[in-house]
Amino acid sequence: MTVFALDSIDLAALLCSRVCHDIISPVGAIINGLEVLEEEKDAEMRSFALDLIKKSAEQASARLQFCRLAFGAAGSAGASIDTSDAEMVARGLFNRERTELRWNAPSLIMPKNKVKLILNLCLIATSAMPRGGVIEVIVTGADDEVRIRVSAKGPNPKLANHVPLLLAGTLDYAPSTPQDIQAYYTGLVARAASMILTVAAHSENLTIEAESPRAEVTVEPAAI
Repeated sequence: MTVFALDSIDLAALLCSRVCHDIISPVGAIINGLEVLEEEKDAEMRSFALDLIKKSAEQASARLQFCRLAFGAAGSAGASIDTSDAEMVARGLFNRERTELRWNAPSLIMPKNKVKLILNLCLIATSAMPRGGVIEVIVTGADDEVRIRVSAKGPNPKLANHVPLLLAGTLDYAPSTPQDIQAYYTGLVARAASMILTVAAHSENLTIEAESPRAEVTVEPAAI
């Protein structure tokens, strides 16, 4: 299997575009609210503007905190992260969304790439449910035996056909959109964490599992 390698400059540029894509909407709403405050004298409209600014600022902050952990360095090389921190930023992101988050993972100190993988899988699960639904995160095991399962449950959850190829890094053309780069990046993180991704789709449930490859056992022939 040939694994596609994207140029590092293009990867950085597309990831920056992805983050900007997530942040621009609430930031734009804050600007609109400030303009209303400058122009309006009506108390009701000013109250509406203040509420818009508050909610949009909270949304922008939640998205930035999520992106910092999902895409950022999140500490020095080789750093580990508590899964409780991942749960906190994930709940902050989905707090005002149509999607319910069910987090079934113990508080563990895990290598940062495995924690980043959990968060990125949550984003991919969300993309499979444009009308909302339930995202469930299950983490079992520990250390090299850890297993991650993220499922999307809702009306007809579906990934675009090329997303599994992006996850595997085997797409025969370079990803060129903020949406595609996130799936490609998730595959990079999985491989950096020495984990294999498996996608399974059913009528109302889409599941992505990540686990370490099992070591092959070599059996020596018995001495005669």
